[in-house]
Order: sequence, then C-alpha cells, then structure tokens
Amino acid sequence: MELKRVVVTGLGALTPIGNTKDKYWDGLISGKSGAAPITYYDTEKFKTKFACELKDFNVTDFIDRKEARRMDKFAQYAMVAADEAIADSKLDLDKVNKLRVGVIWGAGIGGLETFQEEVLNFAKGDGTPRFNPFFIPKMIADIAPGNISIKHGFMGPNYTTVSACASSANAMFDALNSIRLGHTDVVVTGGSEAAVTIAGMGGFNAMHALSTRNESPETASRPFDGTRDGFVLGEGAGALVLEEYEHAKARGAKIYAEFVGGGLSSDAHHMTAPHPEGIGVIAVMKNCLENAGLKPEDVDHINTHGTSTPLGDVAELKAISKVFGTHAKHININSTKSMTGHLLGAAGAIEAISTILAMENGIVPPTINHTTVDENIDPELNLTLNKAQKRDVKVAMSNTFGFGGHNACVLFKKID
Repeated sequence: MELKRVVVTGLGALTPIGNTKDKYWDGLISGKSGAAPITYYDTEKFKTKFACELKDFNVTDFIDRKEARRMDKFAQYAMVAADEAIADSKLDLDKVNKLRVGVIWGAGIGGLETFQEEVLNFAKGDGTPRFNPFFIPKMIADIAPGNISIKHGFMGPNYTTVSACASSANAMFDALNSIRLGHTDVVVTGGSEAAVTIAGMGGFNAMHALSTRNESPETASRPFDGTRDGFVLGEGAGALVLEEYEHAKARGAKIYAEFVGGGLSSDAHHMTAPHPEGIGVIAVMKNCLENAGLKPEDVDHINTHGTSTPLGDVAELKAISKVFGTHAKHININSTKSMTGHLLGAAGAIEAISTILAMENGIVPPTINHTTVDENIDPELNLTLNKAQKRDVKVAMSNTFGFGGHNACVLFKKID
C-alpha cells in the first residue's frame, strides 16, 4: 500500500527557557541557559543543588484550580503544551472527525512527585493507609494523553510510550505511522516530564549522572566540552500536531514541515551506559534515513541527544561520523540540552520542535557553554558552538536515547 504523507501543523512548548513555542525559540537563538538553583525544596543535603525548572509558570493561568489539583505536574505540563499546539494548528474542533484524531504521548517516569508525596505522607502517619483517591490516576504515565483526549473529545488511539529519555520520540514515530497507514487523520503527540523532585534528583545523583557544578549552574550543561561532568535535569513539555498532508491542505493549514521518517534500535549493551562505539546509534540513524528514503548527504542539521555526559557525547559523535562519513563535517550539529537541560521523556519532543523551527527560520540554535576542547571529539565537526548559525536547513534530524539502550531518531523535511 502507498503510505500517506504526514506534516506538522501545530507546535506547543513549555520549557525552562520559554513557556510558549515562540518564547522557547527566542531562548534557543539567544543562547539562554535555563539552569538555576532549585526552588522546589531544600537542597542543603543534596550533591546537586540546581536544575532547569520552569520559570514564571502558574498552572491556574491555564487550568481550573480544581482540575489542576487532580493532575500531577507532568500531566499539567502536557495539557498546556498540547492546548498551545492545537490552537496553533487552527483545527476546527467542531468539524474534525474526532474518531480519527488520536493522542500518542511520551513520558519516561510520569507522576513521580505524586508518588513521592503519597509515600512520604504514609510514612509520617500511624501505618493506616490513608491515600488520596487521586493517587493512582495522578501518577500513571498514560493519564496525560487521557486528559488531553477527554478535554477535546478525541476518540482515536490514545496511549503513552515509555522508553526513558526516548519516550516522546517513540510517541512521535508511532503517531507518524498511525497517519501513514491511514488509521488516523490527526494525532496530537509529544511528551512531558516533571522529575525535579527529591526522589528524581536523589536518584540521579546516586547514579552519578548529574552535574555537580553548583558554583556555576548556568554553565553546567556543557555538551561536547572537555570539562563536562554530567547532565542537568529539566522539566516541561513539547507537543506537535501531526496531520495527513491532504487533510491539512484541504483546510488551508499552515505546514511547518513534513515528517518524513523515523527509526528505532537498541544498544543491547548496558542498563545505563551507551555502547562506546555507538553501534545502536549508528543503527538507529541508518534506520531513520532508510525509513525516510533519504541519503546521508541530504541531512543539513542534527539535534543530538548530547546530554553532557562524558561517555554519551563521544559515542554519539563517533556514530555520526560513521553514518555520514565525509558529509558529517558539513552538518550543523548541536545540543539544545545545553540550554534546556535534559527533559527526560519530553526531550525528544522539544528537540524535534527546535529542528522544525530551525528549518522555518533558517538558523540553527547553538550549543552553549563550550570552553574546552575534548581531544576525543573530531575537531572538524561543526558543533554550532556558543552562537547560533544561519543555515538553509532543508532536512533535519533529532536523536534521543534512553536508559535500557532505547534509541529513537526522527527526520523532518522542508515541505515541497
């Protein structure tokens, strides 16, 4: 059967450097750091005392107070980003066939703060299990797309993908295939995460995964830099409205880009560490190019997973050099995690949005905080260091990888 074409017609972003799609883009281009001391709890006894929290965000500006209390932060963030993307798409919700509109979402952890609070409250009590009746509905990872579909009446496929930090890229790929195969006309997709909590920070610190650059948090996320010492945890959400091309064209929708392909693979190597030679990453990028029907030399820009960990950054860049060969040095490579921190299950969505906006605006956001050369990284690669670079981006790729060896890659193209 002939696969249907899929396009992006709506975007929504809630990030540590901007609470809308436009403000997020402005933050990216200006090289803004979202990292700052944590305000949510007392960090005195924690190794890492900073993160990329949302700034100036009040959920009741968007969601009724009573409803918001029934949602964990990760679900609140999902609702806000999805509503922006739906409004941006200008879908007529009174005319669209809601049986053919789905919501496929990504979350690596889900309601961590809700789980933490309920367990701590139980521990303070007399042993009687007095749990909030909304404990389970607030905590479960699938509740975010459930809430989005309930609000808008979308009755197509509705579920959450969970593959750690690759979760929202997995969701986007599933959404792409749902439309390609004719099962849906429209899918709201993306991801959200809210893990800047006692449990989240404590757990990642115990793994020695986080930067401990407490004296200079704004420069702590430094992908590809020789002095990087771990990632910076972020929070927020990214949402995309995907639509079958003819459906979008018939209603005169603005089209940001065509979603031309995706790829998946597994490292099959280690629970948390990447394969040192990046064999799973090589496979996922090759799979993505093949799925899109494109050649390596077609790619202009790659937003890497680039978390600012000593092992991961080197392995990913080695893989890029192997897949793209001599063309690798002609690609604008970057890591927007240098600004947003690592949004875990939401990373794939907000980074895909960055690649799409890079195509629309003809400029690639920088990798900030680079001061020291890493001798293990090919100096000929253009890592878009410290300053945005103008570039006519016709094809852009975004990589996301998760604990467990999960690799996902998505590819967008300027619409013909």
